[in-house]
Amino acid sequence: MPFVRTVLGDIEPEAMGLTYSHEHIVIEEGFSTIKNPDFVLNDTSLISEELKEFYQYGGRTVVDTMPAASGRNVLKLAEVSRRSGVNIIAPTGIHLEIYYPPNHWRYHLPVDELTDLFVKDITAGIDEYDYNSPVVKRTNHKAGLIKLATGDESFTLHQRKVFEAVVNAHRITGAPILTHTNSGKQAIEQVELFLKLGADVNHIVLSHVDKRKDLAFHRALMQTGVYVEYDSHFRWKSKTDNWTYNLLEKLLPDYGDRIVVGMDMARNTYWKSYGGKPGLIYLLTDFKEEMKSRGLEAYYEKLFFSNPQKLFTFMSI
Repeated sequence: MPFVRTVLGDIEPEAMGLTYSHEHIVIEEGFSTIKNPDFVLNDTSLISEELKEFYQYGGRTVVDTMPAASGRNVLKLAEVSRRSGVNIIAPTGIHLEIYYPPNHWRYHLPVDELTDLFVKDITAGIDEYDYNSPVVKRTNHKAGLIKLATGDESFTLHQRKVFEAVVNAHRITGAPILTHTNSGKQAIEQVELFLKLGADVNHIVLSHVDKRKDLAFHRALMQTGVYVEYDSHFRWKSKTDNWTYNLLEKLLPDYGDRIVVGMDMARNTYWKSYGGKPGLIYLLTDFKEEMKSRGLEAYYEKLFFSNPQKLFTFMSI
């Protein structure tokens, strides 16, 4: 039976309801927040407050994207999910190198051990200490996707190792894959490597690509069969030069089945409950109104319901 794996257990895809496809719900203090203190998102009361408002506006599921040992705290994810009623999909995998110290274990583990770590996060449960301790204490909360990230330059040997481990775990468990791109850089190259390694592109989404102002690039990317995730809508300085909306206008008629959206609110300055803006409900208010004003309201169902359900359902193995 098809299923989606959340931190509180497996659900049917239809139970996802309205879904944000790329979020940062909890970021614990650590190496990744030393230089960026506004990355810290670890107050469960404030997070629950914002998630409750999201729920009141119709939101039902969020995809968290902090993978192993980079600020992930699965116990807090489970807590805010219970308190708010919002389903949370938690990731395993590895983030950009800048979020880890230079001597981190990610650089030393071979492919098979990385694969095993990702598989166990998905099938046995995420470590309570998030692999920051010599003791591993697995919880009952399992990962529901696998993340990897690449930067501006061509892939390093280390990144290729991570790709191989991620695809291995994907093929063993059926878990979907979500990737970080730097404004779409190396996106086509990501897909080419996924195909070479035998991944199922129907369960892969590439994030942040709407920052790239190249319509031909977006068409070529979606023609490969992967999903793309757009989240720059509130970051552009003006509506007239808002490339996220411009891309949606041009691409939804032909590629409406391959696009999902999120907020990527990885800074507490974006959260209303922390005193920031625009807040998590932006997509349910301002974005929704802008879609309507551009005659795109007919695609709302695909962006928030049917596409995430297909993408984040575990593939049959």
